[in-house]
Amino acid sequence: MKRIVLRAMEPEDLELLYVIENDPELWEVGSTTVPYSRYVLHDYLAHASGDIYTDRQVRLVIENEAHEAIGLADLLNFDPKHCRAEVGIVIVAAHRGQGYATEALSALHDYARLTLHLHQLYAFVSTANQPSIALFEKLGYRFSQPLTDWLFDGHAYSDALIAQKILGSNTAV
Repeated sequence: MKRIVLRAMEPEDLELLYVIENDPELWEVGSTTVPYSRYVLHDYLAHASGDIYTDRQVRLVIENEAHEAIGLADLLNFDPKHCRAEVGIVIVAAHRGQGYATEALSALHDYARLTLHLHQLYAFVSTANQPSIALFEKLGYRFSQPLTDWLFDGHAYSDALIAQKILGSNTAV
């Protein structure tokens, strides 16, 4: 049973984006440590092309069966030469632990492989982030040896793993 849909971002998603981007608990898993204004996020929504080749990223809204926007699924650091992208996924706190992340990441795999023809996805995951490690393991990612002091949360460094999933071959025979 399909409970989620990945869809393009709409102007109406500004509040979801604002909540996620300004949650300090999520900053340690991302690459920012500053809050974003609604104006800056509105400008981002207005100017993002939605084309992974232009923006080198694509951000999709995760919508549940009740048509609620419950999170974001990102493909970023897109490398067209090597057919790979970094993956990011976040579910708002009220909807975590219900299997939505598994479904969304699986749908993102299908989109990346079948539509974008990517060969692999990867993510940097804190060794302390057991829910994310379990999610990526469940969906067949392989992990590197720990990268020492790879992530900085503003107070301390922590180790990270690279989670990597080969989606398939894009070579013609």
